[in-house]
Amino acid sequence: MQRATSLERRVDATARRLLRAVPTSGFRAGLAEFVVFVLKQAWACVFGAALLVVIVAARLWYPDDAALARNDALTIAAVLIQVAMLVFRLESGRELWVIVLFHITGTAMELFKTDVGSWAYAADGILRIGGVPLFSGFMYAAVGSYMVRVYRLFDLGFTRYPRRWVTAVLAAAIYVNFFTHHWWWDARWVLLAAVVVLWLPTIMHARVWRRTIRLPLLAVFAGVSVFIYLAENIGTWAGAWAYPDQADVWQPVSLSKLSSWFLLMIISVVLVAWVYPPQVPAALLENEGGRPPDPGAPPLGR
Repeated sequence: MQRATSLERRVDATARRLLRAVPTSGFRAGLAEFVVFVLKQAWACVFGAALLVVIVAARLWYPDDAALARNDALTIAAVLIQVAMLVFRLESGRELWVIVLFHITGTAMELFKTDVGSWAYAADGILRIGGVPLFSGFMYAAVGSYMVRVYRLFDLGFTRYPRRWVTAVLAAAIYVNFFTHHWWWDARWVLLAAVVVLWLPTIMHARVWRRTIRLPLLAVFAGVSVFIYLAENIGTWAGAWAYPDQADVWQPVSLSKLSSWFLLMIISVVLVAWVYPPQVPAALLENEGGRPPDPGAPPLGR
């Protein structure tokens, strides 16, 4: 496991002992791979899942007449979750910097989007900047936490990954378009086409247990976007924020938001790629008669 925390190394060692007796082929082997895949995904989602549980719990049980505003309680809970992630070695300090960057870029977008009326938060609480409660930045941080954790939990490798400076330019254009489309031409379809052209050849290699699965990276982007969209529906149902068409009665978030989350995924991937540079899987290089990448060598896609 790449760059595992001390707790994760202990969990990994225990899991290896338990799985050692599992056959290398057949139904039990396939079942073991599936269970490990699900557990790793759950482990990667722990920040976002904890935050979503808190948001739903606040909707169901937080008293309306409490002295502490619900939005402030959510902010305090989000901070405590982040602290616990570090204290219990669920996250490394290096990853925290990536998550802080997600937090900053997400909060900047929130300030603009709420100002132009794209969505709104309840106007209670003092832990806020303008119309944006501070817990909102942690929702973006949850996406960042998932991205960096899934990268190392599955020892992700990539073939035919595009040059990172090109992906950075595209990610910057996507981020800018989230702002400029309100008063200028919306370039999202051009940007989506550029994403497809750039990442269409890229294959992701993810090590589960004994097996490594290979998936088109664009399909992975789409799958994660769908899960974020589902989480967004839960968040809006719980009253964490609301779109204009949800102001009177809650209804599912428009499917058009899937394209927004897909593009946000690109920004997330590019940010993570600058912390964990994409590499060709070492096993693939060995099979082709090459050598595993030198840690001091320039990363793939530079």
